[in-house]
Amino acid sequence: MEIVSKLRNLDAYPKVNEDFYSRTLSGGLITILSSVAIVFLFLSEIRLYLYSATETKLIVDTSRGERLRINFDVTFPALACSLVAVDTMDVSGEQHYDIKHDIIKKRIDHLGNVIESRQDGVGAPKIERPLQRHGGRLEHNESYCGSCYGAEVSDDDCCNSCDEVREAYQKKGWGLSNPDLIDQCMREGFIQKIKDEQGEGCNIHGFLEVNKVAGNFHFAPGKKRYNLSHRINKLSFGREFPGAINPLDGASWAHQTSSGMYQYFIKVVPTIYTDIRGHKIHSNQFSVTEHFRDAVGYPRPPNGVFFFYEFSPIKVIFTEENSSLLHFLTNICAIVGGIITVAGIIDSFVYHGHRAIKKKMELGKYG
Repeated sequence: MEIVSKLRNLDAYPKVNEDFYSRTLSGGLITILSSVAIVFLFLSEIRLYLYSATETKLIVDTSRGERLRINFDVTFPALACSLVAVDTMDVSGEQHYDIKHDIIKKRIDHLGNVIESRQDGVGAPKIERPLQRHGGRLEHNESYCGSCYGAEVSDDDCCNSCDEVREAYQKKGWGLSNPDLIDQCMREGFIQKIKDEQGEGCNIHGFLEVNKVAGNFHFAPGKKRYNLSHRINKLSFGREFPGAINPLDGASWAHQTSSGMYQYFIKVVPTIYTDIRGHKIHSNQFSVTEHFRDAVGYPRPPNGVFFFYEFSPIKVIFTEENSSLLHFLTNICAIVGGIITVAGIIDSFVYHGHRAIKKKMELGKYG
């Protein structure tokens, strides 16, 4: 019994007889408001506990020898598909001209409706006694070696298709301004294709695989001036991940002079996203600034839409995490205890203030 008595003396929550309770209107209102606050914050904590939060960490990017995938979807409302070429180059010296694989072109009318969709390429060449590099026509006992029309790098170079002539010209920095004089283009119907697509636009989409070094890719019709107004429907670097924002999606640009050098300077930030199950997505984010250089003065800038990209030395790591059960219970206790304590303080202040005012009023009445 002595032990029980000592335990009773340790009770930090002494009970008060119900006969001594004094219930008030203000206390009822405070109880309702505090109960609503507890329920609201309790539900908020449950939501935070059930849904994962994303933690962010920055580290130095030490990866080497990786490849970068560039996904694009660009619409040129006033440039025919036959005139649009995709080129890439980087600081390591790797260059690719008039890329065709993994790229789809869609001919569109002035209203944006699709006329035709096809894998990029002019088509199969028609070899009907084509013109040889030496100037004569192909004979039955000869192998075909077409002329590059002055764009040869060595004496052994051959251009056997219109695309190869265009590529050779681009490597030289020349524009193919007279395709009607090129035998390969005449045989493959390139001139007729340009005439058929006159007044049309082009949607070009696909992806490129490039080295993970600074470089650029661009859409260029050659040195001849064309209307290069465009809309970027989609541009991303790497795979999509939750919460990714691509700042150029939906961007459009139409300068007053239309032709010139449209430039986008892009800073690519390597990113790793790890979901709640531990699956990693290696991707990239980017920021961008824009500039237009008019085709005036000397030297005249190349005509085209250029995307210059370089890489940040910092890598961002996003990790999805759930709160621990202990953290959840601690927050619930803090919410309930904190609101009850604050509500008790407010109720006590209101109750004693009301009593003091009432007492003064009674003293003034009888005085």
